[in-house]
Amino acid sequence: MTARAAKESALIQPNAEHHYKVTAEDLPLSCPMPGMHLWNSHPRVYLPLVPGERVKCPYCGASYTLVK
Repeated sequence: MTARAAKESALIQPNAEHHYKVTAEDLPLSCPMPGMHLWNSHPRVYLPLVPGERVKCPYCGASYTLVK
């Protein structure tokens, strides 16, 4: 496996799941998140996240929850 192929296989597929659990390290939260494939995704949008509540991306519908 080439270095590029290894790097791409480590990326998260956007919208592969409908719910993502994120930590304080992921803040500020944007969708798609860093580390996701971007070539077939929507424009980056920053989402306000309140602990204990879900926030939903207006483009793709993915939801996010902040966990400890």
